[in-house]
Amino acid sequence: MGSLSDLENGEINKKEQEFIKKNAQNLSNSMMRKKSDPELVSKIRFKKLREILGNLQEVILGTKLCLLFPVIPLAMLAQYYHFARPWIFAFSLLGLAPLAERVSFLTEQIAYFTGPTVGGLLNATCGNATEMIIALLALYQRKIHVLKYSLLGSILSNLLLVLGSSLLCGGLTNLKKEQRFDRGQADVNSVLLLLGLLCHMLPLMYRLSVEPALINNNVTTSILGLSRVSSICMLVAYAAYLFFQLRTHRQMFESSEEEEEDKVAGDEAVIGFWSSFAWLIGMTITIAILSEYVVGTIEDASDSWGISVSFISLILLPIVGNAAEHAGSIIFALKNKLDISLGVALGSASQISMFVVPLCVIVGWIIGVDMDLDFSLLETGSLAFSILLIAFTLQDGTSHYMKGVVLCLAYCAIAACFFFHKLPINNHIGNNSSGSSAA
Repeated sequence: MGSLSDLENGEINKKEQEFIKKNAQNLSNSMMRKKSDPELVSKIRFKKLREILGNLQEVILGTKLCLLFPVIPLAMLAQYYHFARPWIFAFSLLGLAPLAERVSFLTEQIAYFTGPTVGGLLNATCGNATEMIIALLALYQRKIHVLKYSLLGSILSNLLLVLGSSLLCGGLTNLKKEQRFDRGQADVNSVLLLLGLLCHMLPLMYRLSVEPALINNNVTTSILGLSRVSSICMLVAYAAYLFFQLRTHRQMFESSEEEEEDKVAGDEAVIGFWSSFAWLIGMTITIAILSEYVVGTIEDASDSWGISVSFISLILLPIVGNAAEHAGSIIFALKNKLDISLGVALGSASQISMFVVPLCVIVGWIIGVDMDLDFSLLETGSLAFSILLIAFTLQDGTSHYMKGVVLCLAYCAIAACFFFHKLPINNHIGNNSSGSSAA
């Protein structure tokens, strides 16, 4: 019996010793953790700081346009200290260029996580963020002429300048052979643009069909109502186009998506999803601030420089806003990936024509601003011939440098027209709430 009790006591002592050892080990580990906590915190802080600096280097210094970033605070300081308004306009316009390019870069980073289809749509939408913000601010400030000119200029810039320079550069790179592209998506975008042109022309033709002496408030109200109904039709058509592209006929757009996937094959995002998203929000807010400065000072800059508001709004603003799309489209054409160039240029023009323009009409309806689709004869005629020129250019599914030359020269001719177009705003587009005066 004694031996049995001794054995039991021995086992109890062993368990106690093991328990004491475990507690001692846990205590020593906790003491070590407490000692290493400052080191661990400093390592985490250093890692976050390094990540922030890396993002800053990629986002701010990762473009050749980074030299223009100092212009952004200059524009804000000029506004705060009430500098001459043409200087505020110039600084703001220059500051929008790197912001537009970096927004395109950030959407490409997000596309690594969302896939090419959603990423492409996001890229097209954010690529037009500058034009959309300028348009909405001009609508809020009731500067209908600036709104109409800037949106029309964005469509013309994408159709003639961006696509024309892409076809020209791609044709010169492949000088002794024709470049080929899929006609499917080009045909769909051409049909969509023609529908938008019809909706733009109806209010103009309605006004021109009425004798000038008979134009009164009833006619103006009818034009405004026609514009709103046409805008709803355009928005429905654009929604159907998105469903067509993303759902039922996605295979028609797969070629460009596959090329986009090949382009990024082996690559990976240089910054994370949430970092890209945060930068995108910050730059969009900055674009909104600079756009407000641009809209508020454009008439003063026009008077000071002796350049018409129509030329500044229709030519200069879209060139700055489409800088990223312009560069990207040319690069794809040089790499013989013409389907992507067509998708960028035609997709952006279709989105402005069929979504942004009717959206401004509907938003104006909601906030009590009489925005219509009557862009006057000269502006609508320029748009009509540009769309017809694009339709004939892309009808055979081939391209060479001569087509690019024709499109670029057409854009130069329109730019020259609006450079010499110095009619007073009161006698032209947007002279009243409905913008339906005689041209």
